Amino acid sequence: MLNKYARAFFTRVLTPFAAMLLRRGVSPDAVTLVGTLGVTAGALIFYPIGEFFWGTVVITLFVFSDMVDGNMARQLGRSSRWGAFLDSTLDRVADAAVFGGIALWYAGRGDDLVLCAVTLFCLSSGQVVSYTKARGESIGLPVDVNGLVERSERLVVTLVLAGLSGFEATFGVPHIGVLLPIALWVVAVGSAVTLGQRVVTVRREAAEVDEAEQSRGAAAEEQQAATGDEAEEKGRTA
Repeated sequence: MLNKYARAFFTRVLTPFAAMLLRRGVSPDAVTLVGTLGVTAGALIFYPIGEFFWGTVVITLFVFSDMVDGNMARQLGRSSRWGAFLDSTLDRVADAAVFGGIALWYAGRGDDLVLCAVTLFCLSSGQVVSYTKARGESIGLPVDVNGLVERSERLVVTLVLAGLSGFEATFGVPHIGVLLPIALWVVAVGSAVTLGQRVVTVRREAAEVDEAEQSRGAAAEEQQAATGDEAEEKGRTA
């Protein structure tokens, strides 16, 4: 959902910056790598010690690289399978770092094993949601569904509410720390729903393809039988 409404806006905003990087000889792959390293460092350095505000600031600065590298590739007028593979793979690394950093906080000084478990579910379910689409497409299915909570929604909800919750420790705003647990529960439930949507869609599409193949096979057998009967009838007549 956020892809539809936000990407067009940020594409217009980031296009001049992407053009400037290209003029300086920076490659889209380099931007992808630097962005992932920045997100990973921000998440694994700041989040485990409870610095959610500054961690989110650092992560947000680098997370836009996901749009910049694609913008650069479009301006160059080329796209590559390697670039798409690298981008998708490093997206998974960045996601794991964000939720892994939060899980480390709750497993340590945050001292909440329930929320640690919820965070780990967010991490694993997000990876599986991505896998279901990739696996479905690899076996020739369109996987024609996005689902309730995609990667953009997971990141926006988590980062925005994590950053706001950090106001309690950093600026002394009372009771706002509850926003992070809310974000985690929302993402966990949304990811579970999305996973269910994609599994159901793949099951339906697979059944349709199997049925179509069986129908074509039956039609081919009938045609072959009819051809054999016709040849046999001609033989008798001769």
